[in-house]
Amino acid sequence: MAAEDLELSDPNTRQPILAARDLRKAYGRVVAMDGADFDLYPGEILGVIGDNGAGKSSMIAALAGAVRPDSGEIWLGGEQVRFANPMEARAKGIETVFQTLAMAPALTIVDNLFLGREYRKPGFRGRWLRALDRTRMRAEARKHLSELGLATIQNIDQVVETLSGGQRQGVAVARACAFGSRVIILDEPTAALGVKESRKVLDLILDVRRRGISVVLISHNMPHVFEIADRVHIHRLGRRIAQVRPDQISMSDAVAIMTGAMAPPTE
Repeated sequence: MAAEDLELSDPNTRQPILAARDLRKAYGRVVAMDGADFDLYPGEILGVIGDNGAGKSSMIAALAGAVRPDSGEIWLGGEQVRFANPMEARAKGIETVFQTLAMAPALTIVDNLFLGREYRKPGFRGRWLRALDRTRMRAEARKHLSELGLATIQNIDQVVETLSGGQRQGVAVARACAFGSRVIILDEPTAALGVKESRKVLDLILDVRRRGISVVLISHNMPHVFEIADRVHIHRLGRRIAQVRPDQISMSDAVAIMTGAMAPPTE
């Protein structure tokens, strides 16, 4: 399949920054993905919605390198890719913040931001003694937190377990922004957060888009999705059944399509 074949479903015929075609994955007799398609365009927030068991988590895991599909194709920037693990996806500029956040509560904010990607001191101390360049790490940590407006975090050396839920989510997003040069995938980023903390996370997502990074937002919170998403991907029974624009459809109709109560619109 040529890269230009991916220019689908967009009025400006732009090429997707991240796309998938006919992804399939089965666990024995359980089919998680049944010909799933996906398109994420440059500089947009794409909301992904679907009922429990619809297969959206498997699709996102495949895009993030956490799941290897049985068949199908994934394209990044017009180039076909095949990720063996999340580290390979990260190396290509795709960062994923899962609902569990995958953070080490007993470590500091700086340590969590650079976990597994620490900077080493130059020369002998870094190469042979593996000494960390903490001065550089602290400076860049403060820079990334400031860029995302996390002014409530005063001490970047405090341990993560002392932070509020919204602050932890902010640190997770900051970590993704620090290394996600092309795509950031957020899985239920406002789950279990209060109103004020959820608002902060949504503002962070909007700020990430303003920086030119494409964002995938998976959420069951329909008001949040419809507030900030440019397009909405509706997933059902292991595949994408519709792509809609929030300003052209109501939330109730989107839920009806998602649950099968309403036929998807003709694209």
